[in-house]
Amino acid sequence: MDNEAGKNNKVPFEEDNYTHNIHKNNERQLDRRGFLKTMVGAAGVFAVSTLPWGGLAAKELMGFGQSSHPKKKIADVQALKVGEAVEFHYPGDHESALLIRLGDNKYKAYQNACTHLKCPVFWSREEDQLVCPCHHGFFDPQSGKPTAGPPRRALPEVVVEIEGGAIYATGVKRYET
Repeated sequence: MDNEAGKNNKVPFEEDNYTHNIHKNNERQLDRRGFLKTMVGAAGVFAVSTLPWGGLAAKELMGFGQSSHPKKKIADVQALKVGEAVEFHYPGDHESALLIRLGDNKYKAYQNACTHLKCPVFWSREEDQLVCPCHHGFFDPQSGKPTAGPPRRALPEVVVEIEGGAIYATGVKRYET
């Protein structure tokens, strides 16, 4: 029996086989546990590095960050008759907007990219509403809110002021939900 016990404590062949190298020093530089620790650490570094951008986005969406827009002349009051509209670019040169004269002293301006898929929005004097021809979206000219079609959000309103016989754009109102 001693002979059998002695045989059990010995390796029957030399340990030059790769299956027996897990007990040798420095054979495994990165085992499963080490790999998982590395991945969790990398994910943590990534999460922490995105916090400043998330903070800026939250600040903008919640309205804590105030954007200042330049004052820009759109048109002269005499040049725009009641029921007419004029297209202009505001706040940037690549952002199109639409000014509508709804009454003698009533002007409304909206960014004219549909809130559904950013198609251009046009003023329809005959229908007395803003129309998106891409998917038949319609918006109320008084509020910019959708009245029909797929759009669910109102058009962003451009703030206008009358000064010295001219109409100026002075800012963009935030989205209202």
